[in-house]
Amino acid sequence: MASIEISALRKRYRGFRGGTTALDGLDMSVPEGGVFGFLGPNGAGKTTTIRCLLGLVRPTSGSMQLLGVDPQRNLASVVRRVGAMVETPAFFPRFSGKRNLEYLGRIHGIGKRDVQSAMTRVGLGDRRRDLVRDYSLGMKQRLGLAAALMLDPELLILDEPANGLDPAGITEVRSLLRGLADEGRTVFVSSHILNEVQAVCDRVAILNHGRCVAAGEVKEVLAMGRSAGMAVSVKSPRKALSILKKAGLEASLDRDKINVRIAADQANLITRALADQGLYLDAMRPVEVSLEEVFLELTADPESET
Repeated sequence: MASIEISALRKRYRGFRGGTTALDGLDMSVPEGGVFGFLGPNGAGKTTTIRCLLGLVRPTSGSMQLLGVDPQRNLASVVRRVGAMVETPAFFPRFSGKRNLEYLGRIHGIGKRDVQSAMTRVGLGDRRRDLVRDYSLGMKQRLGLAAALMLDPELLILDEPANGLDPAGITEVRSLLRGLADEGRTVFVSSHILNEVQAVCDRVAILNHGRCVAAGEVKEVLAMGRSAGMAVSVKSPRKALSILKKAGLEASLDRDKINVRIAADQANLITRALADQGLYLDAMRPVEVSLEEVFLELTADPESET
């Protein structure tokens, strides 16, 4: 069973000059277990999707399933199985972090021990008695994560959980998300830190203009991008660079290697051009494409390229 199933989801906000379409027939499936990255440029519809799933926004049309339940009709039956953090969490600034979570916990019958455990897990155990008004943005994000974990959820839906964190904090969140997934949970995470997504996620979906433009295992999505080219090692790199450029190939020198912008199935053009001038390769390998490169390629505005 999929943890999240979305079909033909559409959301149009009314407003000036006819309104705005945030989601335009979104189809997406999130399998059970693992970390699922939800990506897209600003305005692509990521937060609107999350708000629809959590019953915070009513979609214009389409259907959704959350752990097999339609959240539009029966959210109450599944809400205790889902932990969520949407955008920057809001807490009482004059209360301590611990007191804030204890108030939230009373709504669901969660005791102080579970509150303490959640705060310790996100690295706030030593700061639990500090007032939230004295928390940094990163600490507030951690507190939001702790609130999402208190219910011991099967599914976590997190909107930019690493927002405001320093590099060490981002690494800790990566480890936390991976650990939660290793426990058998499904972690659905929206993020703009693409290198972290590539490092921690099993699968990803990329949104653009309210539609899913790519989805699958990270390696599958990486394969959707254009080849970054071939890295060539040769004994006379500067001479080889000159030869390749004269042959009409797009090439550049990177230290002692040459990067050639060419599809892998045309790599024979490199060897032929060099061999004709008496140069032979020591090595040649594909240049790895990053998730950021594929993301930018798939979400590029066609008009900006003309």
